Amino acid sequence: MKNIKIIATGKYLPQNKVTNKELEEKLNLEENFIEKRTGIKERYYAKEETIESLAINSTKNLFEKKQNSKELMENIDLIIVATTTPMTYMPGISNYIQKEFSIKDANCIDILAGCNGYIAAFDIASTYILAGKVKKALIIGVDKLSSYTDETDINTSIILSDGAGATLIEGEELNSENNQNNLNANIQSNIKSNIKSDSTNCEILKCEKENKIYMNGKEIYKYAVTETVKNIEELLQNANEKIENIKYILPHQSNKKIIKSIANRLKVQEQKMYINIENVGNTFCASIPIALDELIEENKINKGDKIILLGYGGGLNTGSILLQM
Repeated sequence: MKNIKIIATGKYLPQNKVTNKELEEKLNLEENFIEKRTGIKERYYAKEETIESLAINSTKNLFEKKQNSKELMENIDLIIVATTTPMTYMPGISNYIQKEFSIKDANCIDILAGCNGYIAAFDIASTYILAGKVKKALIIGVDKLSSYTDETDINTSIILSDGAGATLIEGEELNSENNQNNLNANIQSNIKSNIKSDSTNCEILKCEKENKIYMNGKEIYKYAVTETVKNIEELLQNANEKIENIKYILPHQSNKKIIKSIANRLKVQEQKMYINIENVGNTFCASIPIALDELIEENKINKGDKIILLGYGGGLNTGSILLQM
């Protein structure tokens, strides 16, 4: 049996930083309006950069941080890219990643699963690894939301941002000692997931071809602060785990108020929720892998720590992954 091991992470944010002051002046808003409403101080817009280049640069960052980058590239046999803003239907962004890094014989997949896309991609990759079909998987969340943002729409323009995050995972064979330290005796690996879709109210967050992103803020808030909590509670129950044993929850960086409300409903301290939306903005599929990279780079998690990755958004798709590092 195998564990899922994160062996490298990376991220990329475009060079063009957009401050609240710029947007508040453009939209004729009061000073500090944006931060009070969303918790965001700045976000990033890609100008000349394509969505493919954002994904490539996050992967470059992943490899550059490791001395054995050539070794890391070996045996990557699955590349999954999660996005909501593809600029072309084929080839996929994953194919461009394979070409750029000369990763031979990898299966390339792009998925559309809303802001929960990275969670879905991580779950798919982990399933392949645990089934013995894949040795290493490269997972990328990327979005160029500025291309689909109505600059006059306060509901979206003050929130959305561009970026990419990459994660490289592999299978690690369990031994008897590892089994004793696992999530619990009933789970024969260090990962558990809970991914669900409910399309009853799916049109509260949508983007049709050649149109801009539409958000019904009030309905999204109600969905986000209820379904995420249900999802995590189910995950913990299925894993026979207690939330007190979770060191960090890494939520999709949608809105600071939403994240704080989730923490309140879960009855956990806000410090348990890893938040970086202040300086990154809402990057949809890229938000969780960017946050995961920062958490690891800041040395805030150690081997054996338990974390929950939490995604939610368009679809409406909700998902959580419990992982022991």
